[in-house]
Amino acid sequence: MNSLNAVLETRGVSKRFGRTSVLHDVSMTLMPGRVTAVLGPNGSGKTTLNKTLLGLVRPNAGDVLLNGATVTGTDAYRAHIGYMPQAPRFPENLSARDVLKLVLSLRPHAPHVAIDELVAAFDLESFYTRSLGVCSGGQRQRVNAAVALLFEPAVIILDEPTAGLDPVSSAALKDRIIAERNKGRAILMTSHVLSELEELADDVVFLLEGKIRFQGTLEALRTSTGGLTLERSISTLMLQC
Repeated sequence: MNSLNAVLETRGVSKRFGRTSVLHDVSMTLMPGRVTAVLGPNGSGKTTLNKTLLGLVRPNAGDVLLNGATVTGTDAYRAHIGYMPQAPRFPENLSARDVLKLVLSLRPHAPHVAIDELVAAFDLESFYTRSLGVCSGGQRQRVNAAVALLFEPAVIILDEPTAGLDPVSSAALKDRIIAERNKGRAILMTSHVLSELEELADDVVFLLEGKIRFQGTLEALRTSTGGLTLERSISTLMLQC
């Protein structure tokens, strides 16, 4: 893909842990106003790629760039990224209200979404002041989504975002993802639920054994593999590799 207008990208990123190569010469782009699905079997390097984009893992080779400027080895750029990990880890004695106020206090002068808007968007009101330790996994996941979007990030990284959500909450989150894409955000999603990626993704990056085996639009993937669905297309790719 053309990286000229990329918001966040990697160029030739490789990462080893000891003698094990986890990422090999990975170059990918996240474009504004598009949802990119990163796919691959367990052990393909998806988690390491996410952590590299977040600056939590430093590559052995290659660079991460934000708006064309290299940010490898720095951390201030993370203020432009909203991250929703697969498993939310909040102090169990805090409530959703406490968590949002605490996160907001860390960057008091940064532009942010109104708390009331996030409470309404993710239906937090019914448990807003309840300790998260007694909340369900789905309720904590909704707080997780609110925190990821709090500071109106240019890049949003979502790792299994609908895990544990009921159908109503899942639909609300998907609607929000579409709304953020329409605002021009660059969004990366990983999920084992291929049907939801097919619903939301514009672009696909397929990783296998730490290497990119396909990068392009969802339509181009279907065309190149002859698959009628994303699941069929990925299955064909795996058999070809």
